[in-house]
Amino acid sequence: MAASTATAVAPDWWNDVNNSPMWQDRTFHALAVLYGAVSFVALVQLIRIECRVPEYGWTTQKVFHFMNFIVNGVRSIVFVLRRNVQLVQPEIFQHVLIDFPGLAFFTTYALLVLFWAEIYYQARAMSTDGLRPAFYTINGVVYAIQIILWLVLWWKPVRAMVILSKMFFAATSLFAALGFLLYGGRLFLMLQRFPVESKGRRKKLNEVGYVTTICFSGFLIRCVMMCLNAFDKEADLDVLNHPILNFFYYLLVEIVPSALVLFILRKLPPKRGITQYHPIH
Repeated sequence: MAASTATAVAPDWWNDVNNSPMWQDRTFHALAVLYGAVSFVALVQLIRIECRVPEYGWTTQKVFHFMNFIVNGVRSIVFVLRRNVQLVQPEIFQHVLIDFPGLAFFTTYALLVLFWAEIYYQARAMSTDGLRPAFYTINGVVYAIQIILWLVLWWKPVRAMVILSKMFFAATSLFAALGFLLYGGRLFLMLQRFPVESKGRRKKLNEVGYVTTICFSGFLIRCVMMCLNAFDKEADLDVLNHPILNFFYYLLVEIVPSALVLFILRKLPPKRGITQYHPIH
């Protein structure tokens, strides 16, 4: 009897929270604070790196932290204004405001994959000439396709186009997850086979292993959630009355992974003898 009562109460509690404007605002403002904190940490780390090695210009490491600052900062602003975002017309601009930071998040962590790929190729005495053009091309294609989907959705706002747009987002997340698995895994195995045992090698091995696991898991969860989001209205992330789902989704796929990665990569580069940091052209 008690079990059946608990089962009956749970959905009521869930619905009460979801449909409460007060809880909606609290949840979205909590997300805004968390994103703001991650953005602030990324900015502080960027300033520390710039003060440490100003002579190297915009290295991959600096750009990575700068993009983390921008992406998380924009997310924070969007969640502060989440109720106003839901009122923006035409509706397509709601999708842009909510989804575009997710694309920028993809680019930010694709940059980390590029960085690891360059280290791996250099260590194997292989040419890295094609890596950066491939990075720019892949990102250009992803943004172009997403913009085309938004324009078509604006022109013809039908459910099928919404589903297609979300499935494309799921596909890019899966692609990013596989990128981390491929290049993070390769770099991890290469470091593991490195003949010289040292404290620096062990630290780098742990760093690559942890970041690969965190990013692969985060992008994979995003892929699964976007698939559910596309086909199940109960899993819709683009509405106000799913604050609990939104909170745990963004916490698991962006906030926690970003915070952990920034913590793991907190070590400053040495002042001299840097060969692995390349300016972004």
